[in-house]
Amino acid sequence: MAETRHPLKRSSSPWPAGGRFLELIEAAVENQSGGALLDDLILLNAQSFPMPEDGVKSSRSIAMGHMSHTSFGNFTHAGQQAQQWVKELAKELYWSEPSACRLLRSVLHTVRDWLSPAEMADLAAQLPVLVRGIYFEGWNPSMPVHERTKRDFIISVRNSFGYDDDIDFDVAISAVFKLLDHHISRGEIVQVSNSMKKSLRKLWPVD
Repeated sequence: MAETRHPLKRSSSPWPAGGRFLELIEAAVENQSGGALLDDLILLNAQSFPMPEDGVKSSRSIAMGHMSHTSFGNFTHAGQQAQQWVKELAKELYWSEPSACRLLRSVLHTVRDWLSPAEMADLAAQLPVLVRGIYFEGWNPSMPVHERTKRDFIISVRNSFGYDDDIDFDVAISAVFKLLDHHISRGEIVQVSNSMKKSLRKLWPVD
């Protein structure tokens, strides 16, 4: 399968250094060099985040709740967890790991923006620390949640990832759903999938 690297899109989100966060994640995946890169990630995650509306405060709390109690040693483990997720996805799709990382980001962002604040926070709480950072990168809490179709979902992922005629985005999205199904509790996966239309639920693994 031919792959084309696409330039990373910069976000106008109020969250600081979102693009830089993703660049560091991709570098860690591609170079498998944890120390200095993870130090940079710690500094980025330690920055102050803007306070969203009251209805979304719980999402911020869950997203950042573990950060103040996380040691440098735990961040090394967090880097290994994030790399394992990307490796699993790359193996499933026969893709390079940087491309798999970019796909994971694109699908996580679309899922995040699809869910209600409460559902979004529940899913975030079960993600590994650095994957959670990718999940919230570029997040705009003022964006309204509304019902969307499978086509809308795929277009959002494709626009974020970068259009490529050689990629079947149904297959690619299904691979990310399979990854989430493997690592996230069954109850949470049911809640997330049930928030989607039937046509999109078909991309999740069959029970």
